[in-house]
Amino acid sequence: MKKVLILGAGFAGVDAASYLRKMDYDVTLVSNRDYFYIYPTSIWIPTHENEFKDVCVDLKELQRAHGFKLIIDDVAAISQAENSVTLAGGEIINDYDYLIIAMGASKMKAPGIENTLSICGAPEQSLKIRDALDALVEKGSGKICMGFGGNPKDSSAVRGGPGFELLFNVHNMLKDKGIRDNYELTFFAPMAEPGKRMGPQALKMMDTMFGKLGIKQHFGKKIKQFEKDGIVFEDTSKLESDFTMFIPAGDGHDVIKKSDLSTNDAGFIKTDDYSCVLNDDGSMSNIYAIGDVAALEGYDWRAKQGHVAEVMAKNTAHNIEQRDNGGSDFKGYHEHLNILCVMDTGNGAAFVYRDEKRAFMLPLPVIGHWLKKGWGLYCRNSKLGKIPRIPGM
Repeated sequence: MKKVLILGAGFAGVDAASYLRKMDYDVTLVSNRDYFYIYPTSIWIPTHENEFKDVCVDLKELQRAHGFKLIIDDVAAISQAENSVTLAGGEIINDYDYLIIAMGASKMKAPGIENTLSICGAPEQSLKIRDALDALVEKGSGKICMGFGGNPKDSSAVRGGPGFELLFNVHNMLKDKGIRDNYELTFFAPMAEPGKRMGPQALKMMDTMFGKLGIKQHFGKKIKQFEKDGIVFEDTSKLESDFTMFIPAGDGHDVIKKSDLSTNDAGFIKTDDYSCVLNDDGSMSNIYAIGDVAALEGYDWRAKQGHVAEVMAKNTAHNIEQRDNGGSDFKGYHEHLNILCVMDTGNGAAFVYRDEKRAFMLPLPVIGHWLKKGWGLYCRNSKLGKIPRIPGM
C-alpha cells in the first residue's frame, strides 16, 4: 500500500485524504489544529447566529470516518531535494510515496495590522470580532469599518466576499436591535472597484445594496497603515473607526518561501494543470500542491475559493491513482475555474456566479440565508460521510 502525506486540513487537505482512503492508500494528515474549520459559515459567529463549535468539525471524528492517520503539529520545513518534511516538534517524515501540500496561504502584513481583526484569519479571531462588536453595541454607538486588500504580485490571492457578508450581517443585527441609526458603517478597499471580479452586474448590484442599506464606501486609495482609531491612506487622509475588520490579501506560506519548491513572485507553489509540481526537467515529481498554497493560473478574474480547492483535491487523488496504475487520463483544475458563492446578508442572500462565458448575481431574498445555512450542514455531514456528496461538489 503506497503512502501519501498530506499537509493541511482545510477544504483541500481533508478532501484529498478522504478520496485517497477510498482508493486504499495509506494516508497521513498533518494539521496545526485539531479541527476542520468551515470558514464560509464563520460569518455568523460575530453576530451570535453561530457558536464557534458550530463551525468546527473534530479531526478525530473525520479520522474515524475515513481511516487516515492524524498528526497535530506545525510544519517547520519542506525539502523537495531530500524528499522530507520536518515538523515543529522535531519529527522528520521521509517515508512517503507522494506529498500533497495543502497548507493554505500566509497573509500580507500592512503596517499596524495588529489594530485589525480578520474574519478570514485564525479561527479564534471570529470570537474577538464578536467581542469587539458586543462592546460597541453596549456602548450604544460607533464607527465600524470593514474591508479587504489585494496582492499586486498575484491577483487571485484576494478574498473579499466574507467582508461584504459580515458587514451586511452586522447591519442586519443592528437593525434588529433597533440601533442601526447609531452606527456609521463603511466598507473600504484600496482598489477602485472592489468586487469587480464578480462581473459588471454584480458590481452594480453591490453599489445599489450599499446605498439602500446606508453603508458608506471608501474605495480607490492605497492603505498606508492601520491605527487603533482608524485607517490612514497613502494621501495621508484618515478614515476614523472604532472597530476595523480587514481581510489581508493572501501571500505565499512562510514555510514554502523558505523551501526549495518553485514558486511564483508571490510565493505560491507552481504546478501544472494537474496540480503536480514539476521537476527541473519538466517531468512529474511526487509532490502536489492544492488549495490556497498553489499558484492559480488562468483568467484575470480568477480567485482562490473553497470549491476550487475541493476540485483540486479530487483531481489529485484521481491523478495519483492513474499514475500508479500506468494510466494517463489526468484531470486538471483549469476547466473548473469559476467564481461561485452564496453571499449572505443576514436576512437573505445573492447567488454569484462567473466563468469564462457569463457572470451574474441573482438576489435570493429570505430563502438565500437558509440555503447557506443548509450548505453549512451539508458541508459538515458530507465530509463526515454521513450523507452523499452532491455530484460535481
